Amino acid sequence: MELCGHELTIEGRLIRIGRLEAEGFEYVEDPEPLLAEITRAGAGLDLFTFIQKLPGQPPLYRYAMEWDNLAAMPITTFEHWWTRQIDAKTRNMVRRAEKKGISLREVPFDDNLVKGIWEIYNECPVRQRRPFPHFGKDVETVRRMSATFLASSVFIGAFLGEKLVGFAKLTMDRARSQAAVMHILSLVEHRDKAPMNALIAESVRACERRAVPYLVYSKFSYWKKQRDSLSDFKERNGFRRYDIPRYYIPLTHRGRLALNLGLQHGLYGGIPDPLVAMMRQFREAWYRRAGRMGVWIP
Repeated sequence: MELCGHELTIEGRLIRIGRLEAEGFEYVEDPEPLLAEITRAGAGLDLFTFIQKLPGQPPLYRYAMEWDNLAAMPITTFEHWWTRQIDAKTRNMVRRAEKKGISLREVPFDDNLVKGIWEIYNECPVRQRRPFPHFGKDVETVRRMSATFLASSVFIGAFLGEKLVGFAKLTMDRARSQAAVMHILSLVEHRDKAPMNALIAESVRACERRAVPYLVYSKFSYWKKQRDSLSDFKERNGFRRYDIPRYYIPLTHRGRLALNLGLQHGLYGGIPDPLVAMMRQFREAWYRRAGRMGVWIP
């Protein structure tokens, strides 16, 4: 559904919650016209939610809110990032990529890039001890997935010779106030060459060249999961947690009731933290066991 120049997505059955389809890459700058258009369109939403753009504080609106988060870094110059925002270990990882023959450059979105991304996606069915959702997709599906927001996106390739061994897709918001990492991945076969660290370094350079003040890498922590290997990787590469307001606007009586009862996160939102941690440990143990048995869970 497109309203006021934004594509909206709707989640939930009992409580229908709307948000920007490209949340984290696009932002609601003026919510009132959008809310009025949602009402006029009869979209059937009970709640609408959106996040405030960086730096995120203080809260700008008087709607009901709670704190969400992003993993982001302020960008001034590459030199500042290199000397002030990362440590010696991360600098050594970036140097390792160069010593191992990894070269970085911005690349056009063409058949060569799509084929390279497809090969990376289809290298192995399991990543970070869980099934990789893009494994098994054909070239045309990968092309459609990668072709979103082309006018506002930059693709960076990590190459070993002429072979693409990693890539990053940075997507800028309309005001060019941030570039968000929409996709970043490399071949497991070449992880000893630190292509991911090199891709982050080149992303910082890409932001500096365009005078984009923030580089964003999705969330710093997800739901009730506070720390993991991905958040550690982000922190080592200069990202830090920014707490930002998430607003909830009830549009129906059902939406107001859901918000009063704290149901905006669905049924899983009420699960106690210790039980969530136990469920996560069970899932990871299951994936490890399945991996040792040579079983892939699609």
